[in-house]
Amino acid sequence: MSSAFPLSPRTLFNYLAAKKALDSPVPTFPWYDSGWLYQYVAAKMLIERVRPKLLSEFMTTFDCLRTDPKFEVRKLDRVFNDEVMIQIRETIRSMPADANEYTEIEKFGRIVVHNHPFFTYLQKTVLPLVSELAGELVEPSYNFLSLYSKLGVCEPHMDAPDAKWTLDLCIEQSDAWPIHFSRIVPWPEQFAYQGEDWQTYLKQSSDLQFRSFSLEPNEAVLFSGSSQWHYRDSFPGDGFCHLLFFHYIPKGMDELVRPANWPRVFDIPELARVVGTHPKRSRVVRALRRAAKRLSLTK
Repeated sequence: MSSAFPLSPRTLFNYLAAKKALDSPVPTFPWYDSGWLYQYVAAKMLIERVRPKLLSEFMTTFDCLRTDPKFEVRKLDRVFNDEVMIQIRETIRSMPADANEYTEIEKFGRIVVHNHPFFTYLQKTVLPLVSELAGELVEPSYNFLSLYSKLGVCEPHMDAPDAKWTLDLCIEQSDAWPIHFSRIVPWPEQFAYQGEDWQTYLKQSSDLQFRSFSLEPNEAVLFSGSSQWHYRDSFPGDGFCHLLFFHYIPKGMDELVRPANWPRVFDIPELARVVGTHPKRSRVVRALRRAAKRLSLTK
């Protein structure tokens, strides 16, 4: 068998096993931002089929992204001084129209702005505070400004681990708007409820022990978005609510929170089948596909 890329029998076998593994259904989850968990579960299924001895190592590598069950939401009564808060509000009012992102108006009733330079700077200034409250060293992941209108709503969900820690800061508002948090729970890999009323099912679960927090301007909450269900019901008034979200990850975990890196990080190129081909692995995967096709082993 000639190939532009040398293929060992073992590598070809693993590719075919990966293809078979992906023929098995991977569970999907109804909440938005569940794509990361879908890829994690799919990766586990694939590794169990093609590299079973590596499955335990793969899973334990993510322990740093899981949250201590003892963690509780922390409320901060004052995050910045008055001068900084004035600067934040002036920055919002002077923001050019082309900085606004309008893709979430229909679903969330909000305009968003990601990673504005001033907000990115502020996110770094509170690193020591967030590390102390989180109980571990953290680094910035991303941030966004959320300009909610009277149509604002945020359905129950969990965030991806690139938002393991979130500092949710109230900038200004016309009405107080409670946010609700569950206790710390394991990643819901086995989420099995199939009803269309899954949101109500979560909200009414006594096991999740939801607690509510209302914020005034310059108040904030620190929570673990990837291990806590959280939501806001429909906005209670006819006005607005401006919030700033600073997202953080454990220090040094930037590579791990991005599924596209997993084929390289774990040296399992077959993972590209479930997380998207990593640039450094694309030649490998293309060669595997060509070889399997020549052997009439794929459809």
